[in-house]
This record gives sequence, C-alpha cells and structure tokens, in this order.
Amino acid sequence: MISHVQSRFAAADFGRVAVLFGGLSAEREVSLKSGNAVLSALQSAGVDAFGLDVGADFLQRLASEKIDRAFIILHGRGGEDGTMQGLLECLDIPYTGSGVLASALAMDKLRTKQVWLSTGLPTPRYAALSSLEDCAHVAQSLGFPLIVKPSHEGSSIGMAKVDSLAELEQAWQVAAKLDPQVLVEQVIQGPEFTVAVLRGEVLPPIRLVTPHTFYDFDAKYQANDTQYLIPCGLSAEKEAELKRLCAAACEAVGVQGWARVDVMQDADGEFQLLEVNTAPGMTDHSLVPMAAKAAGLDFTQLVLAILADSVEQRG
Repeated sequence: MISHVQSRFAAADFGRVAVLFGGLSAEREVSLKSGNAVLSALQSAGVDAFGLDVGADFLQRLASEKIDRAFIILHGRGGEDGTMQGLLECLDIPYTGSGVLASALAMDKLRTKQVWLSTGLPTPRYAALSSLEDCAHVAQSLGFPLIVKPSHEGSSIGMAKVDSLAELEQAWQVAAKLDPQVLVEQVIQGPEFTVAVLRGEVLPPIRLVTPHTFYDFDAKYQANDTQYLIPCGLSAEKEAELKRLCAAACEAVGVQGWARVDVMQDADGEFQLLEVNTAPGMTDHSLVPMAAKAAGLDFTQLVLAILADSVEQRG
C-alpha cells in the first residue's frame, strides 16, 4: 500500500468541484466515460462534485457556477494541451494535474522527444512529415517498419504502422487531416509497457500484450483480447530501471500530480520512451486505475489522491 499518496483531506475540504469532461476533441467519447467514472467516485466519497461538459457554452457555465477547484479529465486538444490550464489559472481556479507548460509540451509528441533527447533520455529515431516529398526522404533515412502519428492527438487516433513508401504516403495523408504536424518514428520490436506516476510515486508497470498490429484505439478501449500483465514480467533490476526512467521522463517534461508514460523495450533489452500523457484515461479499460489497484489503491482512493494534489500544489 502506498499510503503516502492517499488523500489526507476530508470531503468537505475540497469545496465544490467541477469535473471537466467531454470537450470537442477527437477523444470526446473517451473523456465522457472517464469523466462519468470520476464524478461517480467523487460523489460516492461525499465530495460536492458536479459534471461540466466542455462545449460551446463552457465559459458562460463556468461564470455561472460556484467552483472551488476543477478536476480535469479532458483528453486531447482543448483540455490536455495547456489551454484549459491557462484559462483556469487566469480565473484563479485550482485544478488537477500538470500546469500550462507541461501540459502543452506533453501534448506535442515531437517536442517532447526533443526535450527527452536533450536531457539524454532514450526515444526511438524519428522525423517530422509535412509533405508527400518528406515521405521519400524519411523512408530512406529511417527505413521500415515505421509508426505514423498525428503529433497532437491521443488514444492512438490517426496512428498507423507502415511497411512501404506507398503505405507511408497514405498514412501521412490520413494523419495530416487531423494534425498538420505528423510524427513518424522507427518501430521498436519488443514488449510494450505503460507506467503511471501519482504524486511523485511510480506505480507498478503494466506490460501490454495485444494481437493487434500495435496497441491501437480498438485494443485500448473496445477489444477484450488485450492482456494487461501486472507484475509485468521484468526482473526486479529491470523494473527498477524502467521506473527510474519514467520518473526522469516526467521530470524533464515538468509533470505534476499524475501522468502515464508509454515505453517500448528493444531487442537489446533497452527501454525507449514513446510519450507521456498528462490526463490519462479513467475508463473501465484504462491503465492508471489498474496500476493503482496493484499498488493498493481502489478507484475512489486514486481519484481523491489526484484531487488532493490540486489542494497541495495550487491551494
């Protein structure tokens, strides 16, 4: 039991809490599920919480409600990218999770990799695509197979694994419709892990096993054949190495409160950082609740710990 990350506050100490969910990004449906789960947990714990779907009338609703703090469970652009954090800062409303800079940086997969490399942290070789002409150069410099990703999307939306120049060009065209900045990186052949960080504590790593080509949207949220292995199967030494790496990855980005880091292990046994999520999913298929449970925290305790950080970090 990692008792030191649990909330030491009574429900009344949080005041009136707005759970911000939904939004207008491509991850809206996932956010709605996460938000409803968080809201239910808060209310069951006696917290005066209400849901606020972030739509076109959000500013008017925000002004009309009494809000002491916000639990941000928006996924993707408009909620996880620093814009909502900046708005709440201007309104002097304390909120959960990372601040403006870390949220914006983590949402930008390309610049996150650049920061990691500047601090000596490992990440797969990559390139940015902005035109069809770039595809031929990237194919020559990186080879195949490759993963194509919209740089500012989450939940594997718009991602594709490609094995040829024709597939790369097609995948770039699909991804570019979602984001003008497209990231392509070398595929790491090996096991995939995800590691949650909660209030400075690295939770037990989870190994992901899926029959899909990669851990895509369907594998994350819909499939019943994805395996989540806790313990993750690493030796004690390698697991400790993985946890240190993920803590360093979060520190480099400036993460606060909670996050989830995605990592691959290559053929030489070395870990390669993929990305960090500053407002991870909290659905029935989500990974942070699984890791918290393995560490001895049930879902309600996890939600209260995340909310408590908004008091300790932002008043």
